[in-house]
Amino acid sequence: MGEVFEGYERQYCELSANLSKKCTTASLLDGEQKRQKISEIKAGLDEADSLIRKMDLEARSLQPNVKAVLLAKLREYKSDLNNLKSEVKRIASANSNQAARDELLESGMADAMSVSANQRARLMMSTDRINQSSDRIKESRRTMLETEELGVSILQDLHQQRQSLLHAHDTLHGVDDNISRSKKILTNMSRRMSRNKWIIGSVIAVLVVVIALILYFKLK
Repeated sequence: MGEVFEGYERQYCELSANLSKKCTTASLLDGEQKRQKISEIKAGLDEADSLIRKMDLEARSLQPNVKAVLLAKLREYKSDLNNLKSEVKRIASANSNQAARDELLESGMADAMSVSANQRARLMMSTDRINQSSDRIKESRRTMLETEELGVSILQDLHQQRQSLLHAHDTLHGVDDNISRSKKILTNMSRRMSRNKWIIGSVIAVLVVVIALILYFKLK
């Protein structure tokens, strides 16, 4: 369930980590090298946007319970991508005129050490962000598995209820058949009783006539 989404997800996480490293590198470059690195980063951002759209389409095609979990993860990835875009804009719009480059060259070892410290800090921030994203992904997968187990349990309960309803339907059908047969038997008995009443009435009438004739001849 969601294997296609997971494939896009892995690609995005790897690409996001790579772009974070490139942003750190680009912030330390200058001139043409910096412009080339920013161009590479922007191409990577376009690819990340494409992966986000693919994950969005795939998530919306799944079942509602799974879709809700995946869309929540997708919001985090979109926020992460927006942060990367903001970082690229900041790097691209940084003051890179000649005076700043001269100041950087004249700063000597102290600025070099400061740049190295900033680079380490950025790398540590990038590593922390990747670790946090990994933890969120693991938590989301755990939630998705729990949701899947709950869905399977609900489906099993529904299947059992369906079997119970089918059994009850068969039982009611059998009762209905028995009632129909009983009704037919009672109808036949009623007809026979009516016929027997007519026969008995006829016999009594004949006996009465015979007795009347006998009495008449005797008295005569």
